[in-house]
Amino acid sequence: MGTGPFAVPSFEAIRQSDQTLVSVVTKPEPPVKSRKGPPPAPVRTWAAEHGLPILDPVNINEVDAIKQLQSLQADLLVVCDYGQILKPDALAAAKLGGINLHGSLLPAYRGAAPVQRALLGGDAETGVSVIHMTPKLDGGPILATRRTAISDDETAGQLEQRLSQLGVDLVLECIDALSRWDGESAMGEIQDPALATKAPRLSKKEAQIDWRRDRREIDCHVRGMQPWPVAFTTIQVRENKPPLRLTVLSVTAVEEDIEGLQPGQICGGKQLVVATGDGALRIDSLCPAGKREMSGEEFQRGYQLPRGSQFQ
Repeated sequence: MGTGPFAVPSFEAIRQSDQTLVSVVTKPEPPVKSRKGPPPAPVRTWAAEHGLPILDPVNINEVDAIKQLQSLQADLLVVCDYGQILKPDALAAAKLGGINLHGSLLPAYRGAAPVQRALLGGDAETGVSVIHMTPKLDGGPILATRRTAISDDETAGQLEQRLSQLGVDLVLECIDALSRWDGESAMGEIQDPALATKAPRLSKKEAQIDWRRDRREIDCHVRGMQPWPVAFTTIQVRENKPPLRLTVLSVTAVEEDIEGLQPGQICGGKQLVVATGDGALRIDSLCPAGKREMSGEEFQRGYQLPRGSQFQ
């Protein structure tokens, strides 16, 4: 059961194993609202490429959907990046219930955006967890975890891809362990609710850069907001024109004279260097609204913004 790209490596490993994959359950395709077609559905695409049967109920907890699950007579539900919370009746459709691969070291970052929240929080490490599922969001006993350091230049998209591979062996190990489970013995480690933190879905509003923060926090913000919704800032570059919106793709901490400057003000010169709450950041890569990606130096060469120009 899955929808997004995080699930595909583990699902492919299951397909190639000696397990029998009876069906792939994924979210239904949404109505097409643009000429670009429907948004990507990696699990659906993967399942179709391999000729696997697909179920796509609107609500997995409705009576008809649960009957479909029961008809599969599955031993175990393997859930990853699905997008719906399974209630007790849905979990009970498989003899052994379900397991879930989650992109954090639970109980930290329960919710829809664990990878992004770890980066935004400035964490030095993260990992993946496999839990035996309960109706509570990401709250079941932890069957296994794997840890990994977060690289200083890693975006959330890059980290998520790496974690999806880290989880493959973990999922297979847990499936093997459950195949030998007697159905009664305690399994896994109960999560400590006092250590639980939330990882709610990101919003576009959150993506705006707060230049009052320190350089490390802004760098984490820029990397954590990729590939969506992407960090941004605005600046007035022409009189009597609306502010220009810039998506900011990479930054580097630099030593620069910021005397007399407020956070968000430009230092001037050939490079695009901005004062922050604790120093200066060089914008290495950005994309002005409606234009191509470019370096900060190229942007500054074109607009020649003077010292003290203010990002918002």
